[in-house]
Amino acid sequence: MNDMSDSEAVLRDVLDRWKAAVDRHEPRQVAAQFTEDAIFQGLRPHSVGRPGVAAYYASQPLGLTAEYRILETRRPADDLVLGYLSVDFSFTDRPALAVNLGVLVRREEEDWRIS
Repeated sequence: MNDMSDSEAVLRDVLDRWKAAVDRHEPRQVAAQFTEDAIFQGLRPHSVGRPGVAAYYASQPLGLTAEYRILETRRPADDLVLGYLSVDFSFTDRPALAVNLGVLVRREEEDWRIS
């Protein structure tokens, strides 16, 4: 597998787990896709660590879903993948919100998580 497709596969694995937890409104499972020391910023001030991620997603409305598309990837080190994404967050009661996100995923032992 070349570096680009390997990087995309790593991102897809992590992001598919993130998306599934977002779509099911499972804030703790969303947070589990992040490292313990992750820097996170949604649409409000940033937080550090899983508790902030869980609190952010717990505050999101039921019915929120996410559809992502990977636009670019880079592999700055063997245990890091940087991704630039387009994400549409859909709601049950208002128009979708389109955002661009940067994510850095880091390998921790045998798994990858958003850092």
